[in-house]
Amino acid sequence: MHRAAGLAATGLITAIALTGTLVAPAVAAPPGAGTATTTSTATTTSPATGTDGVTHEENDRVPEGAVWTQHYFPSSDGSGTELHADVLLPEGLAKGEKVPVILSASAYFGHAGEIAPEDHERSGPSARFQDFMEGTDLFKKGYAFVMVDTRGFGGSTGCLDFGGPGDRADIKAAIDWTADRPWSTGAVGMYGKSFDALTGLIGNNLDQDALKAVVAQEPVWDAYRLIHSNGVPRPNAVATATTYNAIAAMPGMKDDDARYRANADYEKKHPECFVANSDGYRIADPANPYWTERDQAERAEGTDTPLFFTQGFTESNTKPEGMREFLANHQGPQRGWLGPWDHVRGNEKDEKGRLEMGRAGWFEETMSFYDQYLKGEKPKAAHPPYAIQDSTGAWRAQKTWPEADRAVTVPLGDGVYVDDGEAPSTGKTPGKAPGGTPGKISQRTPDPSNSYVVRSRPLDRPTRITGTPRISMTAEGEGNVMVKLYDVAEDGKAVMFDEQVSRLDADRLALDLKSADWTLEAGHTLAVEIGTIGTGDWLDTPSKQTVRIKDARLGLSLDDPADDTPTAGERAPYLDTYISAYTTRLPSGKPTFTLPAPKSRTHNAP
Repeated sequence: MHRAAGLAATGLITAIALTGTLVAPAVAAPPGAGTATTTSTATTTSPATGTDGVTHEENDRVPEGAVWTQHYFPSSDGSGTELHADVLLPEGLAKGEKVPVILSASAYFGHAGEIAPEDHERSGPSARFQDFMEGTDLFKKGYAFVMVDTRGFGGSTGCLDFGGPGDRADIKAAIDWTADRPWSTGAVGMYGKSFDALTGLIGNNLDQDALKAVVAQEPVWDAYRLIHSNGVPRPNAVATATTYNAIAAMPGMKDDDARYRANADYEKKHPECFVANSDGYRIADPANPYWTERDQAERAEGTDTPLFFTQGFTESNTKPEGMREFLANHQGPQRGWLGPWDHVRGNEKDEKGRLEMGRAGWFEETMSFYDQYLKGEKPKAAHPPYAIQDSTGAWRAQKTWPEADRAVTVPLGDGVYVDDGEAPSTGKTPGKAPGGTPGKISQRTPDPSNSYVVRSRPLDRPTRITGTPRISMTAEGEGNVMVKLYDVAEDGKAVMFDEQVSRLDADRLALDLKSADWTLEAGHTLAVEIGTIGTGDWLDTPSKQTVRIKDARLGLSLDDPADDTPTAGERAPYLDTYISAYTTRLPSGKPTFTLPAPKSRTHNAP
């Protein structure tokens, strides 16, 4: 996944950010398309069929060591939707021999390209996860890899559905079909990043016996919170819908079989698909059935499929919203990598060759996870259930996340601001720079008319804020509110590490911020800014009214870093980029509350 993926949530660029591939300027990036594929140069007379397989020697778009076949099967909802699958089996698989299957279901497996045509000379399976296949020696290890086009995309018919009931039906059908193949042991694992990590969560929520494990990198936990924030739309309320419509409209390739090409052209006869998709994204009410159908966190209650996931706390795309609810509702084995990185894969490296997450062994740990749950093999190495990097760059091991020594609620008192939509510093929005790097925040003092700041007294010892902060308040006046949390050093520099916005549509408001894992050093203070929405991450319509906040209270989970159990890992490169981008200076003022110290305890080593 290229760094440009970070722009997906803002819709502020004209390139398709999720592949780094430049395309038509009207299209902005959705969650999840990955590294760009390479152009095929080998010659072949026809693509694979259901019975005639194609090898790498015949078509170099096929991974080495694999045989590619194509298949069609119905979805499970009785709608008549036909699904297309590209199947990659280990080369030399004997007749009657069975292997476990890694399944990925996605919008991004079209033969012509992930989100735009990629100038391939001939048809072939998507290279979206070729890094995974090659990095794990997947076929030598005796696994199959299956890529299913969810409805509306690639060689599948139907109207695109963005994780809704139609996609659920497709994923159920894909799991059942894959488990029932003559070359399948019946044990299925799912793999993906972003959108196809979302489909992995959907697979978990279906609770099917054949699905034995899910690996989900930077998933969408709750689709509403990807597109809106408590009634305030993000730019991708329009941009992401437009992009998915464009992906669904991509035709097949000239040498694709007639069935594939006909299915790829489904939208030409059904333009209503695009209208329905765009209309759904514009719904602002989180209680609307359109969004409750797409809330994977709530739907996870009682599920138990083993889950291995990654989540960047400083994500600019699929943010850590809904994660805490999902993990609390999910009752099965959990493993996670969490830390201060952007929208990247576990194995991805930056331009200097540094691992974007800072921790080595993604492929080894992933295959150990699959071997355990798909093959029943005992892990050869001990991996902590959770490996977490906080804002200091240090990694620790935990049995669960979050682990907190105490929960506190601190009083923030009262305040007044004008909901004018201006940035609290200069009226300019920080935005995002090309390539997904957040723009530099102005160092000027915030304007007290459109926000106010409440500070803690300096901390006596390092204190970690973990889990999901929650703020409540009484608001008089109409408009919007933005809440930001800052780590303020003794020299006055303040790093914004959490934020949330909301419509003021209730007198007593309570909302979750993003999940966080941030350590405040001794001598630092916690500052809370409350005011108008002044950044470029939301499509704000300010009321221009004066808003009075009363009895604001902030709920926090606190942890003592002295109790940490260290584990292997380096500092994520993006952490310094983030700190540089989100450092500002706040107005001076007297502290008004005390942040209690965490109650020190000894964590049980995982």
